[in-house]
Amino acid sequence: LGVAAHPAAPPTPAQRPHVLVIDEINRGNISRIFGELITLLESSKRAGAPEALSATLPLSRRTLSIPPSLYVIGTMNTADRSLTLLDAALRRRFVFRPVWPQPELLPVLDIGGTALDLRKFLYAINGRIERLLGREQVIGHAYLLGLPATLGGVASAVRERILPLLEEYFFDDWNKIREVLADEGKPEEAQFVQRMGSGAEVRYRVNEQAFGHLDAFT
Repeated sequence: LGVAAHPAAPPTPAQRPHVLVIDEINRGNISRIFGELITLLESSKRAGAPEALSATLPLSRRTLSIPPSLYVIGTMNTADRSLTLLDAALRRRFVFRPVWPQPELLPVLDIGGTALDLRKFLYAINGRIERLLGREQVIGHAYLLGLPATLGGVASAVRERILPLLEEYFFDDWNKIREVLADEGKPEEAQFVQRMGSGAEVRYRVNEQAFGHLDAFT
């Protein structure tokens, strides 16, 4: 999710737009990040606005105001529990714009003459995550972007990045993880997570062999 503080009015040609990006803004101490600037960020308090305000810098004692040409963009992950730390003052001054995964940016790989459509793979996984957890927990396309165009490259991303994320999402509820990965409907050798035993004796294990099977991904 991106948040942006917008100027009161479009800058004039003489004012070049400037952009300040604060990554993971919700993890920081907002009062220390902005200080008195939290008030000056408001569109009605910027330089040239009817209710313009300025602040005196503590060290130089110079006067500071925020011009209408400054854009402040903060990024955050809405699945992060620290999002609750955002106070009402910040929410009121920023416009919230969601940025959702774009599976259509992913390629269709040719693995030994067989197509591995990473777009469909991510669509399917995210559809199940949304149903089980909610939309804000869906996996971003960056997890599968820029991989080596090989089965090993995809397998590495799923094994080392996506699977640990699912473990965190579902608190080691391996039954739900199997549901996300559609393991229930696969042959045993193609299941990423295998279930063994029954009743109180049920055990789960990650099947390393499945990461070498193209069928496990399709």
